[in-house]
Amino acid sequence: MILELADIRIQAGQQAEFDIAIQRGLDEVISKATGFCGYKVNKGIESPERYVLMIFWETLENHTIDFRESPAFLQWRAIVGPFFASPPVVEHFSLLGKSL
Repeated sequence: MILELADIRIQAGQQAEFDIAIQRGLDEVISKATGFCGYKVNKGIESPERYVLMIFWETLENHTIDFRESPAFLQWRAIVGPFFASPPVVEHFSLLGKSL
């Protein structure tokens, strides 16, 4: 399993609207993607315009090719993109260890 980690910064004062938009994008678009295994999204406390989105994929290619090169990516960006203060920083990780 692959973890996609996206560090998202949105425009100030738009947290309530973005909360709705990101949940909509996850439920309506990303959750239907090939290889999607789940997600977590966290909101910043000290930095309220910062969000950390974690999406779990079966393979790296499920994200980088199957999703990013599909029309669904454009749908996702149309929903959440207008809120971005800057492009998200996205990286991928493999699991080293975890607690129960």
